[in-house]
Amino acid sequence: MKYRPARIIAGLSAMALIAAGCSLDAADSGNTVKVVVGYQSKTINTVTAGTLLRAKGFLEQRLARLTAAGGPKYQVEWQDYDTGAPITAQMVAEKIDIGSMGDYPLLINGSRTQASERSRTELVSVTGYQPKGSLNMVVVPPGSPIHELQELAGKKVSASVGSAGDGTLRQGLSRAGIDPKSGVRILNQQPQIGASALDSGQVQALSQFVAWPGLLVFQNKAQLLYDGAELNVPTFHGVVARRDYAKQHPEVLDAFLQAQLDATDFLHAKPLEAAESVAHDTGLPAEVVYLYNGPGGTTFDTPLKSQLIQAFKGDIPYLKSIGDFADLDVDKFVDDAPLRKAFSERGVDYAKAVANFGNPAPITGTDPTGNRPVTDPALAGEIWFDGQETTQPAADPTSLLHALKAARAQGRKVRAAYVPDAELGTRWFADKALWIHDGQTYLPFTTSAAAQRYLTAHPGSTQLSYDQAIAEVQP
Repeated sequence: MKYRPARIIAGLSAMALIAAGCSLDAADSGNTVKVVVGYQSKTINTVTAGTLLRAKGFLEQRLARLTAAGGPKYQVEWQDYDTGAPITAQMVAEKIDIGSMGDYPLLINGSRTQASERSRTELVSVTGYQPKGSLNMVVVPPGSPIHELQELAGKKVSASVGSAGDGTLRQGLSRAGIDPKSGVRILNQQPQIGASALDSGQVQALSQFVAWPGLLVFQNKAQLLYDGAELNVPTFHGVVARRDYAKQHPEVLDAFLQAQLDATDFLHAKPLEAAESVAHDTGLPAEVVYLYNGPGGTTFDTPLKSQLIQAFKGDIPYLKSIGDFADLDVDKFVDDAPLRKAFSERGVDYAKAVANFGNPAPITGTDPTGNRPVTDPALAGEIWFDGQETTQPAADPTSLLHALKAARAQGRKVRAAYVPDAELGTRWFADKALWIHDGQTYLPFTTSAAAQRYLTAHPGSTQLSYDQAIAEVQP
């Protein structure tokens, strides 16, 4: 039986509200001000407003300073969810004050919460973004005969309706000439349920947000079919706050945004330590966390940049495609005044930060192969050697293969190696990439469709495996 999106999302909301029945009210209790934060521990592009932020205690530290300065006591309650839908349901019920989620769930959040002034939310910051959209991907089982998105026609695909992964799937199918409503059968499933369905053969593909695609590929349970970067539309995750709560306790929202900036600075300064921390608290492999949270991966930057807001406005038709949602005025939903204030308090130029769409934490350093400086973020990769507290940069994919070949000869163990896709720039595992040899150059691709496009356009180039590439590369 085909799903009914609006009914499903309403059902999820109702379930979340029932589950929240035993939660404490977010109102003040005596001299203690309570703030309830909803986050998604395994959605690792929200770590600076969730998992990492909680682990480092930055918010509690900021609030403690307010108390020490003569303010009231503050109590932080963290609530962890798998997707953004239940966070939105809790915000509608006025039981979560600040939450973080992906762009498509943010659309639903803004639409659902505006019915009441007490539940109405505002988008106050970004946690991380990807300029081309590679935060969402479609995977298929290893050895699947499906190599292009068009081949999903008539197949069953697992996705979480209302999630960023679902939005990317529908956009991708539409561009491929497939009606998302009738051309495929989309099963509305939580990410972990969908992963099991893919493994058991109940579905032929799974479309999800980070870190699920990378996790399943890392575990050899899936191979990448479609990279969301092919849409070439920015995707992002952000923070929403209930306006009523922020109006009553502006100092709490300010402390939260300052703490988010603290977490962002920490992630940039100590990326491996941050990845290990997130891995410890989520159970995700640190290598998978670092794929997205490491330099050259997700752009962790808080400003509400115009490119992201324009892309956000372009996603609005998605609301109507999955159910009966109230229209959302994005310009009224977005409010960067609190973040501007936080930047000003730190002596940082917000306008300058908004204007910069580049990644503030690219891969840098010196490539020991040839002693070359790493200067081009679009080509740079890195190797994480076992037992090392820092990674080794590579100026380009070919140089990375040289370093891996030398490491094998020396018996050094590699935890993970990362390279950017030659066509789309998506950061990916070097051993999961599809490699092409063209002249003296070795090029990695995330999907077989991308590799085939290159082979077709460059006669004489050849495809080879990761191990073959390492074996063949010459000094």
